[in-house]
Amino acid sequence: MKKTALIYSFNSNKTKLAAEKIAAEFEKGEVIKVNAEELAEEEFIAFDNYILGVPTWFDGELPNYWDEFVPALEDLNLKGKTFAIFGLGDQKGYPENFADGIGIMTNILENCGGKVIGSTSIDGYSYESSAAVRDGKFMGLVLDQENQARMTKERIKKWVEKLKKDFK
Repeated sequence: MKKTALIYSFNSNKTKLAAEKIAAEFEKGEVIKVNAEELAEEEFIAFDNYILGVPTWFDGELPNYWDEFVPALEDLNLKGKTFAIFGLGDQKGYPENFADGIGIMTNILENCGGKVIGSTSIDGYSYESSAAVRDGKFMGLVLDQENQARMTKERIKKWVEKLKKDFK
Protein backbone atom coordinates (compact mmCIF):
# COMPACT_ATOMS: atom_id res chain seq x y z
CA MET A 1 0.00 0.00 0.00
CA LYS A 2 1.27 3.48 -0.85
CA LYS A 3 2.08 6.09 1.79
CA THR A 4 -1.20 6.80 3.61
CA ALA A 5 -2.02 9.68 5.95
CA LEU A 6 -4.74 9.53 8.59
CA ILE A 7 -5.49 13.21 9.11
CA TYR A 8 -7.82 14.35 11.88
CA SER A 9 -7.90 16.75 14.81
CA PHE A 10 -5.99 15.33 17.75
CA ASN A 11 -8.12 17.65 19.95
CA SER A 12 -11.59 16.61 18.76
CA ASN A 13 -12.44 13.79 21.15
CA LYS A 14 -15.02 11.82 19.18
CA THR A 15 -13.19 12.17 15.87
CA LYS A 16 -9.93 11.21 17.59
CA LEU A 17 -11.51 8.06 19.07
CA ALA A 18 -12.90 7.07 15.67
CA ALA A 19 -9.52 7.74 14.01
CA GLU A 20 -7.77 5.55 16.57
CA LYS A 21 -10.23 2.73 15.84
CA ILE A 22 -9.58 3.17 12.11
CA ALA A 23 -5.80 3.13 12.63
CA ALA A 24 -6.10 -0.06 14.69
CA GLU A 25 -7.60 -1.85 11.67
CA PHE A 26 -4.37 -1.30 9.72
CA GLU A 27 -1.02 -2.98 10.25
CA LYS A 28 1.55 -0.99 12.20
CA GLY A 29 3.17 1.60 9.94
CA GLU A 30 0.55 1.39 7.16
CA VAL A 31 -0.93 4.76 8.13
CA ILE A 32 0.74 7.86 9.51
CA LYS A 33 -1.33 9.96 11.92
CA VAL A 34 -1.27 13.70 11.21
CA ASN A 35 -2.90 16.44 13.28
CA ALA A 36 -5.24 18.41 10.99
CA GLU A 37 -4.84 21.45 13.23
CA GLU A 38 -1.09 21.65 12.48
CA LEU A 39 -1.21 20.62 8.83
CA ALA A 40 1.13 22.26 6.31
CA GLU A 41 0.81 22.05 2.53
CA GLU A 42 4.20 20.37 2.12
CA GLU A 43 3.30 17.67 4.61
CA PHE A 44 -0.14 17.18 3.08
CA ILE A 45 1.05 16.75 -0.50
CA ALA A 46 3.73 14.20 0.51
CA PHE A 47 1.18 11.37 0.71
CA ASP A 48 -0.48 9.25 -1.97
CA ASN A 49 -3.51 8.06 -0.01
CA TYR A 50 -5.47 9.96 2.59
CA ILE A 51 -8.05 9.15 5.23
CA LEU A 52 -9.54 12.41 6.45
CA GLY A 53 -11.55 12.91 9.62
CA VAL A 54 -14.15 15.55 8.78
CA PRO A 55 -16.89 15.97 11.38
CA THR A 56 -19.77 18.32 10.70
CA TRP A 57 -19.94 21.35 12.93
CA PHE A 58 -22.94 23.51 13.74
CA ASP A 59 -25.42 23.74 10.89
CA GLY A 60 -23.53 21.77 8.26
CA GLU A 61 -20.11 23.41 8.33
CA LEU A 62 -16.53 22.21 8.19
CA PRO A 63 -14.58 22.45 11.44
CA ASN A 64 -12.43 25.58 11.69
CA TYR A 65 -9.16 23.72 11.12
CA TRP A 66 -10.39 22.26 7.80
CA ASP A 67 -12.09 25.49 6.76
CA GLU A 68 -8.82 27.37 7.28
CA PHE A 69 -6.90 24.78 5.20
CA VAL A 70 -9.33 24.91 2.23
CA PRO A 71 -7.57 27.84 0.46
CA ALA A 72 -4.31 25.87 0.54
CA LEU A 73 -6.11 22.76 -0.73
CA GLU A 74 -7.63 24.68 -3.61
CA ASP A 75 -4.13 25.69 -4.76
CA LEU A 76 -2.89 22.08 -4.87
CA ASN A 77 -3.05 19.68 -7.79
CA LEU A 78 -4.41 16.47 -6.29
CA LYS A 79 -4.37 14.36 -9.47
CA GLY A 80 -3.15 10.87 -8.62
CA LYS A 81 -4.12 11.28 -4.96
CA THR A 82 -6.79 9.04 -3.41
CA PHE A 83 -8.97 10.13 -0.50
CA ALA A 84 -11.36 8.44 1.90
CA ILE A 85 -13.37 10.54 4.34
CA PHE A 86 -14.99 9.68 7.62
CA GLY A 87 -17.05 12.06 9.66
CA LEU A 88 -19.28 12.31 12.64
CA GLY A 89 -22.76 13.71 12.70
CA ASP A 90 -25.92 13.71 14.80
CA GLN A 91 -28.89 12.51 12.74
CA LYS A 92 -31.46 13.37 15.42
CA GLY A 93 -30.01 16.70 16.57
CA TYR A 94 -29.13 17.95 13.07
CA PRO A 95 -31.29 15.94 10.64
CA GLU A 96 -31.39 18.69 7.99
CA ASN A 97 -27.61 18.74 7.44
CA PHE A 98 -26.47 15.36 8.68
CA ALA A 99 -22.76 14.73 8.00
CA ASP A 100 -22.58 17.61 5.49
CA GLY A 101 -18.84 18.00 6.18
CA ILE A 102 -18.14 14.83 4.19
CA GLY A 103 -19.99 16.19 1.16
CA ILE A 104 -18.32 19.60 1.38
CA MET A 105 -14.84 18.05 1.58
CA THR A 106 -15.59 15.57 -1.22
CA ASN A 107 -16.50 18.41 -3.57
CA ILE A 108 -13.35 20.38 -2.70
CA LEU A 109 -11.07 17.37 -3.21
CA GLU A 110 -12.68 16.36 -6.51
CA ASN A 111 -12.51 19.95 -7.81
CA CYS A 112 -8.74 19.81 -7.16
CA GLY A 113 -8.37 16.56 -9.11
CA GLY A 114 -8.45 14.12 -6.19
CA LYS A 115 -10.23 10.77 -6.33
CA VAL A 116 -12.62 10.05 -3.44
CA ILE A 117 -13.32 6.43 -2.51
CA GLY A 118 -15.03 4.72 0.41
CA SER A 119 -18.70 5.41 -0.15
CA THR A 120 -21.08 3.68 2.27
CA SER A 121 -24.75 2.78 2.45
CA ILE A 122 -27.34 5.19 3.80
CA ASP A 123 -29.32 2.24 5.18
CA GLY A 124 -29.84 2.34 8.92
CA TYR A 125 -29.74 6.12 9.23
CA SER A 126 -32.69 8.49 9.67
CA TYR A 127 -32.24 12.13 8.63
CA GLU A 128 -33.90 14.76 6.43
CA SER A 129 -31.03 15.73 4.13
CA SER A 130 -27.28 15.43 3.79
CA ALA A 131 -24.71 17.01 1.47
CA ALA A 132 -22.72 13.79 2.01
CA VAL A 133 -25.15 11.79 -0.16
CA ARG A 134 -24.52 11.26 -3.86
CA ASP A 135 -26.24 8.67 -6.03
CA GLY A 136 -27.97 7.17 -2.98
CA LYS A 137 -24.78 6.63 -0.94
CA PHE A 138 -22.74 8.53 1.60
CA MET A 139 -19.48 9.72 0.04
CA GLY A 140 -17.59 8.37 3.06
CA LEU A 141 -18.04 6.67 6.39
CA VAL A 142 -20.67 8.37 8.54
CA LEU A 143 -20.57 7.74 12.26
CA ASP A 144 -23.22 8.91 14.71
CA GLN A 145 -21.78 8.59 18.20
CA GLU A 146 -24.78 10.37 19.71
CA ASN A 147 -27.41 7.92 18.49
CA GLN A 148 -25.69 4.82 17.10
CA ALA A 149 -22.42 4.41 19.03
CA ARG A 150 -22.88 0.63 19.22
CA MET A 151 -22.63 0.41 15.42
CA THR A 152 -19.35 2.30 15.11
CA LYS A 153 -16.89 -0.59 15.53
CA GLU A 154 -18.50 -2.77 12.86
CA ARG A 155 -18.96 0.16 10.45
CA ILE A 156 -15.28 1.04 10.79
CA LYS A 157 -14.17 -2.57 10.33
CA LYS A 158 -16.15 -3.03 7.10
CA TRP A 159 -15.09 0.37 5.74
CA VAL A 160 -11.38 -0.22 6.35
CA GLU A 161 -11.59 -3.66 4.72
CA LYS A 162 -12.97 -1.93 1.63
CA LEU A 163 -10.31 0.82 1.75
CA LYS A 164 -7.49 -1.71 1.89
CA LYS A 165 -8.73 -3.16 -1.41
CA ASP A 166 -9.32 0.24 -3.04
CA PHE A 167 -6.12 2.01 -1.97
CA LYS A 168 -3.39 1.09 -4.39
